[in-house]
Amino acid sequence: MRIRDFALKDLPRATKQSAWLDIAPRADGGNWQLPLLTIIGADDGPTLLVLAGVHGDEYEGIAAIPQIYRLTQARELRGRLVMAPVCNMPAYEAAQRSSPIDGLNLARVFPGDIDSTITRRIAGWLCQKLLPHADFLIDLHTGGIAYELPTLIGYVHDDGALGQASLAAAAAFGAPVMWGHPLPLPAGRSISAATSLGIPSLYTEARGGGGCDVDVVACFRDGVLNVMKRLGMIRGDLNRRRLTHHLVGDGNLDTVIHAPVAGFFQREVSLLEHVKAGQRLGAILDAAGAESAQVKADRDGLIIMLRGLPRVQAGDGIAHIAQPRHKKK
Repeated sequence: MRIRDFALKDLPRATKQSAWLDIAPRADGGNWQLPLLTIIGADDGPTLLVLAGVHGDEYEGIAAIPQIYRLTQARELRGRLVMAPVCNMPAYEAAQRSSPIDGLNLARVFPGDIDSTITRRIAGWLCQKLLPHADFLIDLHTGGIAYELPTLIGYVHDDGALGQASLAAAAAFGAPVMWGHPLPLPAGRSISAATSLGIPSLYTEARGGGGCDVDVVACFRDGVLNVMKRLGMIRGDLNRRRLTHHLVGDGNLDTVIHAPVAGFFQREVSLLEHVKAGQRLGAILDAAGAESAQVKADRDGLIIMLRGLPRVQAGDGIAHIAQPRHKKK
């Protein structure tokens, strides 16, 4: 089916369906497609939209969504569960963060444009056909091949209704780390597109490396099911991991500490380690092992993102530092 012809409202109640929606023609024939898993409950209730594979080298969300689909029964569901396990098929097929077709990062082009190149077109169709019908969005990410982050749930940090709904769902999700982001959110993300529509949202991150960690998959699976319980879509007790850190910051992983030169990054700190501004985080070495440049902390805080792939080019992200959440007095 062409995605242009898809209408969520036309799906019958008490059904589970798996579909492939045509997005755009491929240069070698056939079509770029969006896989879509839908469960329409027997009773009215919220619509939860879950995305994964926005970056093509992040696999735990892709693995978690089919598990959620198998565990959820239409007759026991209130509302609608809509899940796209691989949003960015061009990047997924190439095992890359961004699309090899147009070089764009899908997580930076929302709300997209259905008449543009493939990456903007995917974002545009997601924003036209799925997002406006959602009462809540969860976007499942990890660090991909190059980056490491703790298993975390990101949410909108705000005193308004949208922020409070996001916070409550983040707590229900049950990841070890919560990371709140004050408004306005950085542009181009799925969660910023949701926020502009007044839709509360969450996103995940976790340690990358190019594999598929079974514990992270389980955390994502249980977390989505927990949010469904929180929203009243299904019944059951929450199955949460113990919270170890609650952080607040802008969450913009484009504004990070960058590699000043190309080479081999030898790190000297760990994820969630507390560092001070100016502290040495590691060094860039040349191929003979000589130090070419130091990498230092740009502020006080905890290491929330760290380069996992040692080989770096000048300008590659090395680390990001977040702040612990301080309670209001």
